[in-house]
Amino acid sequence: MSTFFIADLHLGHQNMAIKRGFKDSFEQDEYIINQWNKVVSKKDKVFILGDISMETHKWYFYLDQMNGFKSVILGNHDMPNHIPELLRYVEHVSGMIKYSTANFPKIFLTHCPIHSRELDYRVKYNIHGHIHEYNVLLDNGEIDKRYINVSCEQIDYTPKKIEQLIKKE
Repeated sequence: MSTFFIADLHLGHQNMAIKRGFKDSFEQDEYIINQWNKVVSKKDKVFILGDISMETHKWYFYLDQMNGFKSVILGNHDMPNHIPELLRYVEHVSGMIKYSTANFPKIFLTHCPIHSRELDYRVKYNIHGHIHEYNVLLDNGEIDKRYINVSCEQIDYTPKKIEQLIKKE
């Protein structure tokens, strides 16, 4: 069993699909499902870090076509009143999670990137989504390596294992 991370699926979101270079939302959603199922088995766990769709539960049924046990960290486009429907397709729904493994002990899983002060003393990394094709930058313009953006655009719409995202400590 492996654990994977991905964010910003935006299932059924026509404008996002076109912005991403797809013909329409159906092509985007099919691509996401195919990419997902290439790497995730039925026994794997996937953290979806927000924005499953665009403020609708209409497209949640696609989650049944994706392998693995799914835990959702709510994003700004995931509506609280849709949680009961979402729980029909996923194992768990929450806000921010402090996540750890033996090799990666201090990580916050969030939808939006957290404030950099949190990374100064609470955790070492923040795996997040929300900012799509952009990255959190340092004052000198370089990418801040403490922030790991798993928005679909950043990871070829394919869930990633932690070892693919962070070099072993």
